[in-house]
Amino acid sequence: MPTPSISFEFFPPKSLEASFRLWDCVSTLAPLAPEWVSVTYGAGGTTRELTREAVATLGKQFDLRVAGHLTCVDASREETMEVARGFRAAGVTDIVALRGDAPKGSDRFEPHPEGFNNSLELIAALAADDFNVRVGCYPDTHPEAAGADADIAWLKRKIDAGASEAISQFFFDAETFLRFRDRCAAEGIDAPIVPGILPIENWKGVSKFAAACGTTIPDDLAAAFEVAVRDGREDLLAIAQAAELADTLVSEGVEHLHFYTLNKPELTRDVCAALGIAPRSALSRVA
Repeated sequence: MPTPSISFEFFPPKSLEASFRLWDCVSTLAPLAPEWVSVTYGAGGTTRELTREAVATLGKQFDLRVAGHLTCVDASREETMEVARGFRAAGVTDIVALRGDAPKGSDRFEPHPEGFNNSLELIAALAADDFNVRVGCYPDTHPEAAGADADIAWLKRKIDAGASEAISQFFFDAETFLRFRDRCAAEGIDAPIVPGILPIENWKGVSKFAAACGTTIPDDLAAAFEVAVRDGREDLLAIAQAAELADTLVSEGVEHLHFYTLNKPELTRDVCAALGIAPRSALSRVA
């Protein structure tokens, strides 16, 4: 079975301690030779400057291809494109373009009076300015979508607007992603659809996150984690679950895996090891 290419998502630090945690995370995972890495954008654009700083630093210090996240939330078009120009000034031309979640205290997205109304407008503006744009997609239907068909139709509009690739929200059942991938292809979406994998570092926290974003939790997985948490084997189950999920995807023709690291590298590193993805230094020694 071929070894997949990989990418990682990090989030920008909000404190000195978090900065050390980010650098430790990147130092641990960079030797695995990811094709690219991304840095998230906080809810409501709250980490706008931190994201820009982290993107610039990761590219320079670790020689990584970095993508900055960018959203439509709480900023004018000019302010948003200024952030994009800041990415370019740092040598970054890859952007993950998202509508973004509602700012804290709001229960729904409302566009800025002078901002982008939705992700389609943001994607088109970035693509017209020669950025390589990636977007999100949802194997489990987005909570705000009218249904699965509407979700896929919206993704097609994102690709038609100029996006080159879609990265999925995390999911727990390989069949969920594979069915989604096949339906996208049937609707004429020919851009790569990359599965997003979240190694479960904290079952309680991930369960809440899954409920908020509409990700289905299989009953057998929930039962297994309840036992694993009780017995102190949560990490072992997390590695096994994510590795099995990834292995199934690769066996079904998936060529690239995107990992949500939560700035905690150990589980992601161990899952990659289970897939036969070794650090470059180890590969050179074997060669």
